[in-house]
Amino acid sequence: MFRRTWKPIAATAVLIGTPAYLYHRYSTNKLKNQTFNLSVREQRPDGQAAMVTRSFPLQSKEQVESRIREFATSESAATSEGLSWKYTTARLSSNNPIEDTNAQAIIAQKSTPLSPAGNLMFFAVMDGHGGWQTSQLLSKVLIPAVALELSALKDASAPAPHKSSIFGGVRSLLSSKPEATTPVEADSTQITRAIQRAFSNLDAEIVNAPLRFLAANIVNTQIAKGLVPDLSQHPMAMASMLPAMSGSCAILGLIDTAHRDLYVACTGDSRAVAGVWEETADGKGKWHVEVLSEDQTGRNPNELKRMQSEHPPEEANDVIRRGRVLGGLEPTRAFGDARYKWSREVQAVLNEAFLIGNGRSMRTIPSLLKTPPYVTATPVVTHRKLSIPSSEPDSEGKPKSKFRFLVLATDGLWDQLSSEEVVSLVGGHLRGLKGNVSKSDLPSLVPVAEGSKTVEGKEKRDKAGGGSWSFVDDNLSAHLIRNAFGGGDETKLRHLLSIPSPHSRRYRDDVTVTVVWWEEESMGVKAKL
Repeated sequence: MFRRTWKPIAATAVLIGTPAYLYHRYSTNKLKNQTFNLSVREQRPDGQAAMVTRSFPLQSKEQVESRIREFATSESAATSEGLSWKYTTARLSSNNPIEDTNAQAIIAQKSTPLSPAGNLMFFAVMDGHGGWQTSQLLSKVLIPAVALELSALKDASAPAPHKSSIFGGVRSLLSSKPEATTPVEADSTQITRAIQRAFSNLDAEIVNAPLRFLAANIVNTQIAKGLVPDLSQHPMAMASMLPAMSGSCAILGLIDTAHRDLYVACTGDSRAVAGVWEETADGKGKWHVEVLSEDQTGRNPNELKRMQSEHPPEEANDVIRRGRVLGGLEPTRAFGDARYKWSREVQAVLNEAFLIGNGRSMRTIPSLLKTPPYVTATPVVTHRKLSIPSSEPDSEGKPKSKFRFLVLATDGLWDQLSSEEVVSLVGGHLRGLKGNVSKSDLPSLVPVAEGSKTVEGKEKRDKAGGGSWSFVDDNLSAHLIRNAFGGGDETKLRHLLSIPSPHSRRYRDDVTVTVVWWEEESMGVKAKL
């Protein structure tokens, strides 16, 4: 199964243009397809890069609508609390193929003498880089890995996953269905540590797979002579290397409806934001923005301090250069990205064993690499109790502050929208706003109080003032994607989505968005806001 899934693909090397909006005119001849011009960077015959103007087809409104909604999904799950949990996901590619992906799983929990019935709801989005292999693998195994660790909390004697083969741990996850419990006696600290173990152990499986494969296929005579076997044509050669060489950020949300707990585990620069509805004295209300993760990049002072503490003092100025790990990788936490985790010697051996025979080579080893690993997949886990309606309300009745929704998204969304804008857009959608709404008018229609801040992991692009938001999508995730790239400005939206890969990567990233919210089954959400 693993062999069929991970076939090597040909990488496409490209040079792309500057991030400024350089398109400047397009044809309006109704007898011809509309086009627009874009300045892009291309390589000249002499090997030098130069800016040239190219003409590209301008996608029609219908084509743009199709792209925004192509992968949009919407599902729901009822609970014994009388709530209906709804969740949507949508994605939009910039890379070809897309390097983002997502996963979800709902596990029903039966009632026990110590615990009510409920659901464990897992949602995850993965942001790949340097290829799609790591993120695609995570979409299949990350949630089962976490569920397995949670199950072990209930039964400490449960056997560990079988790992006698090269991919024993990964294979067991690929073939298993997520089954998990969160026992009453397991406190939030235990659950947090279980999630962290799942992430870390899974990354170890991915990064060490090529080493175990090599060890299983080398003979003593080769070791004695210092020879490296050529394993490049073995069917598992690239299957073991590609998920380790590429990389992926991941953010996972776990909602335990029975115990009203929310856990968010973040590895990388994806982000989780919650919208909390707060009643006001006048009986109306406003939204509170609660950011549940920090962007883990070299621009995050907490990450810089952590990395400096993990390496010798003489590397203090080198672990982060220009906001990037060793001057290269932007996220400081990620799955895969083994060139920041393997030693120079290991990289040279694996390059000879697996890549040269395939006409490929390891990417250049970072010049500052001295004491790897520099990148970790261990997540930062945030826990909060959920203020949601209960079948057993307290003496004061319904809470005045209610957790209403959770947004998990890759950095392609947060590059374009702030946490406050996302909460406003989701809040307006839940209220039932329709059509285009001026950006200056939305704050009065959907009041948002300034909430918890996060560390911005990237330099923000300047945004033009004015314009309007668009409320035309039924799917909440597609709604956010549309407004990230133009909203009510149809011309801007069409242009941005018409820029082809690889040139589009300088204007927008892949983006994947999952939105989770609850409604009381007796009445629609829009009637309560």
